[in-house]
Amino acid sequence: MLKVLSVASSLKNEAYTIEKGCDVQELMAKAANVLFKSHNYQGPVAIIAGYGNNAGDGFALALLLKEHNIEVEIFLLAEKFSPAGFFYYQKCQESRIKTHLLSPATNFEGYKTLVDCLFGTGFKGEVKGLAREVIEKINLSSAYVISADINSGLNSDNGLTKLAVKSDLTIAIGTFKPGHFLAMAKDYIKEKVYGDIGLESLAESYYLIEKADVKEVLKTRKQYSHKGDYGYIALIGGSIRYSGAIKLANLAASAMYSGAGVVKLAIPERLVNAVLPYILESTVFPLSSRFQEKEVEELIFNTKAVAVGMGYGQNEHLKKLITYLLKNYQETLIFDADALNILAEMDKKLLKESKAQIILTPHLKEFSRICEKSIEEINTNPIKEVQSFAKNYNLTLLLKGPTNIVSNGQLVYLVDRGTAGMASAGSGDVFAGVLCALCGQSKEERALVSACAAYINGLAGEEAESEACAITMLASDSAHKIKRAIELIVK
Repeated sequence: MLKVLSVASSLKNEAYTIEKGCDVQELMAKAANVLFKSHNYQGPVAIIAGYGNNAGDGFALALLLKEHNIEVEIFLLAEKFSPAGFFYYQKCQESRIKTHLLSPATNFEGYKTLVDCLFGTGFKGEVKGLAREVIEKINLSSAYVISADINSGLNSDNGLTKLAVKSDLTIAIGTFKPGHFLAMAKDYIKEKVYGDIGLESLAESYYLIEKADVKEVLKTRKQYSHKGDYGYIALIGGSIRYSGAIKLANLAASAMYSGAGVVKLAIPERLVNAVLPYILESTVFPLSSRFQEKEVEELIFNTKAVAVGMGYGQNEHLKKLITYLLKNYQETLIFDADALNILAEMDKKLLKESKAQIILTPHLKEFSRICEKSIEEINTNPIKEVQSFAKNYNLTLLLKGPTNIVSNGQLVYLVDRGTAGMASAGSGDVFAGVLCALCGQSKEERALVSACAAYINGLAGEEAESEACAITMLASDSAHKIKRAIELIVK
């Protein structure tokens, strides 16, 4: 796992490192070294600088480029500098690096590389005035664009912006920040890397899930084993209105592809004949049109995980089912789709009192209903909102998005896998199958398992889009690539 730090945590670590004897100028030199080593620069290079320490990193980089005989020039937003930044700017002047003041007439034609050092991680709000014009020109340029630490204009904590630099490469200094992943980040950052500058670790970290973490959760299967060792699970969904026989088959297939021992697909009895032709390895469990306690008791017997809500429709029967499961089930209980909308209207005290290991998997609008906060309020600090809700109700919450946020109230995991093509009907059902399957076979902590399921699902989506495109991609394309995703992880 890679550590991801909020801006406040990064500043704490930086202040602590300085207190321990490493001054700002030394950190700036280390940052410049990271910037220099992370890319093979082609001159002429334009360093486009603001007036904070981010600009100082750019000045120190300019010196390194000059030392290596790479043509470089500096463009200043204003003749205003931080103390450490001014130290390196003076050295640039002594080295006779050509410097320009930015203006509405500035033209970046002829430069092969533009290095964005306008605003650092402390930037919040909207870019205005000359800086706005400069960023618009950067985005129209045909040059290769590198952003130092974070793309100027992008909020480092939540990934929101009204205008930001679009980079070919963003080089995070020290650690990644949430803004490198969340919300709009993927629309502005084509590729990202990070470089260590030796900051002391003091503050709270979030964790970015990597392939090795997922491989550890999947584990190697023993020859001396049977299907029961890998979990009996139940998937409860479907309705006349949202029958989607193939959709339900995708749900079941994604679970089987993800390694579940036995999958029970529980659907309304009126859908059985429509769904059966599409179901091969799974067991179909017909449900009566009205909630029957004995029926549900039989369904969940001996299961390790249950997922409910996918295409079920919002009705009184689902409410009774959810209430029963919360009061009686003691294994992993996953709520998705319609189940989340029903939960939003119920007494959430049931969540706290339940003996089940609960996992909620809302998208932003569903989470807004559940936590009774506006989308705007959640988007301002999504990690803290997820973490707080999970802690308050003693559960695991996975907020779906371009980067998934997962928390059990203590730890926070980020999952930066997936593609725009997954924004289509049925994708959530595929993920529910993957998640339920992993929960059925893994004894690892539920938040970690949820994050690993999101990684597998996202990687499957990426594999699917590589053979199609974001516009034409279907949820079934992702479901059929789960096998490939797991192979890429475990081999």
